[in-house]
Formats: sequence, structure tokens, C-alpha cells
Amino acid sequence: MVSVLTFIIMIVVGAVILGFIAVSAMFLIWWERKVSAHMQTRYGPMRVGWHGVFQSVADVIKLLLKEDIVPAGVDRWIWWFAPFFAVVPSVMVFVCIPFGEMFGIDLIPADLNVGILYIIAITSVCTLGIFMAGWGSNNKYSLLGAMRSAAQIISYEIPLVLSIITVVMFAGTLSMQKIVEGQKEMWFIFRPNLAIAFVIYLISAVAETNRVPFDIPEAESELVAGFHTEYSGMKFAMFFLGEYTNLFIVSAIAATLFLGGWQGPLLPPVIWFLIKTYGIITVIMWFRWTFPRIRVDQLMGFTWKVLTPISFANLAFAGWVLLK
Repeated sequence: MVSVLTFIIMIVVGAVILGFIAVSAMFLIWWERKVSAHMQTRYGPMRVGWHGVFQSVADVIKLLLKEDIVPAGVDRWIWWFAPFFAVVPSVMVFVCIPFGEMFGIDLIPADLNVGILYIIAITSVCTLGIFMAGWGSNNKYSLLGAMRSAAQIISYEIPLVLSIITVVMFAGTLSMQKIVEGQKEMWFIFRPNLAIAFVIYLISAVAETNRVPFDIPEAESELVAGFHTEYSGMKFAMFFLGEYTNLFIVSAIAATLFLGGWQGPLLPPVIWFLIKTYGIITVIMWFRWTFPRIRVDQLMGFTWKVLTPISFANLAFAGWVLLK
């Protein structure tokens, strides 16, 4: 039986994780606005706080005060629970993300021996939340967005997982912490075939998070707002929270698997981990304001005809290297 002290520790750790997720999401929304603004030679948010640093806080307050409208004809149970399925799995992933250490304390809630497998399994559930939102909204645009999302995420999951398997083969473990420790001599991204795996993972991760140029589930010019068209107030905000949390997760996984995780000189491990993670996030934001949205047939053809064959070939080459 779990002791009272253990239970209290679990509650505290959970509260810290939730607090970090909320603050990180608000920071990323502000950061994306600033990245896009500077790429387009403008200021971005400037009025609420220094350089608009409290703009996201103002947005949260606005969404909290907005009316929660339930459209006529929706499937209430499915429509109501969809935002939770989009957010809760993302929160669960933080259980085994190794942030490094601070003041001698390991910042990883649980170093699971099947950590990366657990992450792959849990993040796949987010697709269900998006599909529930589209299906339950009783809106053809929402349903089209949900169907697109399901097809896209399932398709790009294959090259993404194959890239992760390539890393696991070299690391010899599924534990996220041990994968980081296995890069003490050299980060995996400096191995030629793992560098290819990193590029494939990054492209697939952008598609998994429904971001440009793979944002066809939302596609404002075609589907109004896609799967979350019928949502308002905090339910709409939960989808935003899930999107930016997933953005942090895929970047944190990339930093862990390919860039040595929390390893680095001089600075504390947790600082190195955050620098690498937010650096990858900035690159993904850079993609958004650089590339145009591609068509559905182009998106599906790219993963099945290009990424998946290259991923299998890279996996086979990795096996040959390890057996040689």
C-alpha cells in the first residue's frame, strides 16, 4: 500500500508538472508570436508587459471569461470529453522525460525501463481526442479535419517510430535516462545513419503535431478551423494547450534521443536540456513561417513513398553496422 508520504510526493510532483506545462505553453505561444514577428520584420505583442510577455496571460483570462457555447446537434458526451483526450495523454508523457538534475535531484518522475515505448503508446491516444472532436461536433468541416488528422498521424507514425527504433538499436535500451547516458562519448546525431534518422524524426514530428506545412487538419482557408471549429472558451484553449504541449514533447524526445539530452559543459544539466528542447521548437516554428501548406495527396505520398522507404533502409543499414 502506498504510504501517505509517497502519496503527498506524487501530488506535489504532479502539481509541479502541471504548472510547468501551463507556463511552458503560455511561453511558447508568446515565443511563436515573436519568432513570426521578427521573421516578418515587425514587433509582435508589445503592449501587455515588457515586449508583450504577459500577452499569453491576458489571453488565458479572456478565454476563461468567454462563454462556453454548446452547438445544437452535437454528441454531447463525445464533444465534451474530446479536449481531455487531447490534453491528458500529453501530461502523462512527462512521467519519463529526463530533464537532468538540479541541486543533486534527478528531475525525472519515473525512469521506466520501457520509457520510449510508453511515450509512443501514450502520445498515440491524442489522435483519439482530435477524432472525437470532429465526430462529435456534427459539422462537416470538423469531421473532415478529424479524418485528415487520423490519416496523417497514423501514416507519419511509421517513419517516426522506425527512426526511434534505430536509436534504440544503438543505445541497447528503451530507458530514456540510459539513452542519454549512452551518448557520453558522442551524441547520436553525429553518427551518419542516426543523423538521417533525426531528419526523418523531425519531419514526422512536425506532421504529428499538425503544424505547417502539415496543418491540413485545421487548414483555416479550407475548413474554417478544422476539428475544433465548434469549440469556444476553455475547451478551445485545451486544444491549444495540447498542441503546444505536444510540440514541447516531440522536441524533448528529439533532444533526448539525438542531442545528448541534458549533457553539456559548464551549465546545469536541466539548463542544457531546456536549451536543446527550445532550440528544436524554434526550428519547428521557423518551418511554420517559411513553408506553404501542402495538399493532402502530397502529404500522404511523401510519407509512404519517401520517408517510410528511407526509414526502412536506414534501419536495415543500422542493423548491418551493429552486426559487422
